[in-house]
Amino acid sequence: MEDNKKEFETVQYIVVKIGSEQYGIDIRYVDNIVRIQKITRVPKIQNYFKGVINLRGEIVPVMSLRIKMNQPESELTNAARIIIIKLEPQAAIGIIVDEVKEVVTLEENEIEKVSYDAKDENAGYINGIGKHEGELISLLDLHAVIGEKEIV
Repeated sequence: MEDNKKEFETVQYIVVKIGSEQYGIDIRYVDNIVRIQKITRVPKIQNYFKGVINLRGEIVPVMSLRIKMNQPESELTNAARIIIIKLEPQAAIGIIVDEVKEVVTLEENEIEKVSYDAKDENAGYINGIGKHEGELISLLDLHAVIGEKEIV
C-alpha cells in the first residue's frame, strides 16, 4: 500500500434484492428492518401502497418497490422484509423488498453516476451504480422513489 493513497468518502448501503436485481439503500436513512407483517389496506391510495402497519405504536405506510418500479408483483417469501426508511425524523415509510442481503461500504471511486434516460421511468430512481466484489448494485435515490408528496 502506498502512503499517498487518496482518501475517499465512504457510504454504507444495505443491499436488497427486488426480483433478480440488486439495489443499495443508503444506511443513513434506514431506521429498522422488520419481517413482513399484517398490512392494513387503506382505500383510495396509489396502487404501489400496500397499506399501513403498526410498528410499536407508530402507524407506518408501506409501499411495494416492485410495483413502484413497474415489476410484476410476486408472492412474498420468508426472505421478504419491510425496510423502515426515515428521510425526515418524524416521517417513516416502509418499503417491501424481496430479500435483504448484506451491508456494503462503497467508496466514492466505486460509484458510477448514471445518466438519466427520460424514456426509462425507473432510471430516475437510481442515482448511481456501485461496484462491489465484481457485482453491480443500483443505488436507490430514496427522495425520488418515495417523493416528498408521499411522506405522510
